[in-house]
Amino acid sequence: MSEQEFNAIFSKRLRYYLNKNDMTQVELAKKIGVGSTSVYNWCNGIKTPRMDKVDAMCKLFNCKRSDLIEDKLETESADYYLNEETAKAAQEIFENKELRLLFDTARDAKPEDIQTAHSILLALKRKERGNDDTGC
Repeated sequence: MSEQEFNAIFSKRLRYYLNKNDMTQVELAKKIGVGSTSVYNWCNGIKTPRMDKVDAMCKLFNCKRSDLIEDKLETESADYYLNEETAKAAQEIFENKELRLLFDTARDAKPEDIQTAHSILLALKRKERGNDDTGC
């Protein structure tokens, strides 16, 4: 495998884990003690990090080296939800014809229904992050 191919795989996997962990490139740079330009270069396939930095990312993302340096398509679909119970609940909602609106915006859905679902999901996300200022 060429260096260019390796960089492309690593950048794809790194972007996946940043997204999965809701982390910015700047946040990652601070957490592992590198400049934001280094992370930018890794995310764009320009350069490859040293293995000590890969290991630091693995610890941060709670993954194995191979998860960052090998092309693993199955991880992206299998780990869409971070929590197994969440994945099960989401599947149940998706399979329920009346609740599918949360996942599949139907043509006949009213804008206010979509906005309500969106607001509920945003409120849940804020609560999860500890930014719940609704007093609930």
